[in-house]
Amino acid sequence: MSVIVRDDGFHADDWAGSFAPVPAEGPLPAGLEIGPADDPTALAGRFDGVAIVRIVFPKFSDGRGFTLARRLRAAGFRGRLRAAGHVIADQYAMARRVGFDEVEIAADLAARQPWPMWAARADWRAHDYRSRLRG
Repeated sequence: MSVIVRDDGFHADDWAGSFAPVPAEGPLPAGLEIGPADDPTALAGRFDGVAIVRIVFPKFSDGRGFTLARRLRAAGFRGRLRAAGHVIADQYAMARRVGFDEVEIAADLAARQPWPMWAARADWRAHDYRSRLRG
């Protein structure tokens, strides 16, 4: 069972659909899953009907998902963007800064890293280097 992390706490997964990989051609599915090897810029102009994109993080030390999220937003995707897999609380602020709306984690990770650990990073706009330079 997965736990969805948002700025206001832990939530049950409210996406009732499934996720499918990027098809070679044709329309994209409503629930799209992107892996580290996919090129989101090739999807530009094809986002009609895509409600949610889940970017998979195979391990917490693999930062390609952050780059994929930024590129996906730059390519014009304005829908719901989810990081899934091995994302830890320390990475939450970065995930939000690059464009993720939420993070999907395993229930055992949620038990080891309870909401207060994520909440400390939920005010992600206030804790970037630029705000520290201005202050």
